[in-house]
Parts: sequence; structure tokens; C-alpha cells
Amino acid sequence: MKPSTFYCTSLLLVAMLSACGNNNNNNVTPSPSPTGAVTPSPGGTTGVQASNAEAIYQQSCIACHGADLGGNVNLQHVGAEMSAEQIATQIANGGGGMPPFKGRLTEDEIKALADWLAAKK
Repeated sequence: MKPSTFYCTSLLLVAMLSACGNNNNNNVTPSPSPTGAVTPSPGGTTGVQASNAEAIYQQSCIACHGADLGGNVNLQHVGAEMSAEQIATQIANGGGGMPPFKGRLTEDEIKALADWLAAKK
């Protein structure tokens, strides 16, 4: 096997394993208000605030989509092509090589992430 082929295969394997192996959502939690109620964020996202969507992305999506959203499947302008609902469905159910995140992420996390990505136009 050529060294470049071995390197590419190894890198792909590492990326795939890192994307599928971590189900630790301990560092992303809803932000309660001082009264204990969930505070809606701008754009209507409740539960997990939109500001946490980037943290969810970094934890769950960066291995395949890259730090700049330009990885294997470019998400830099995904909001110009898909609605927040379509993005949420894709995240939850997977497809086209993407694993499903329903069960790995909460509905609020999926919605916050979808709303954040939908703003990428």
C-alpha cells in the first residue's frame, strides 16, 4: 500500500470513529432563567439557547463538517438551500452517509443546531 493511500485511509477511519463514538452531552445544557424557566433565545429557539448551537456543532459535527463548516459536506451556506425544518430532519434521521443523531442529541439541541445552521446563507 502506498504511504499516501495508507495516510488517507487512516485519517478517514479516525474521522469516522470520532464522529460516531462520543455520546457525552454533559457540557451542553439548557440555560434556565433566574426563575428556573427556560429562556427563549432570539429566533424562537427554546430549551438549548442558540448560543449553545455552536458548542453542539463542535461536539457532534466538526469531525465530518470541519471547523469552518466546509468539510466533507459543506454547510457554509446550507441555510440558502434548506429550511430549519429540513435541516432538523436531516440531523435527526441522517441519510446520504450521515448518521442519525436522534437519540444522541435532544430535540431542543437538534432544533437549536438546525436554527443556527439555517442562518448560514
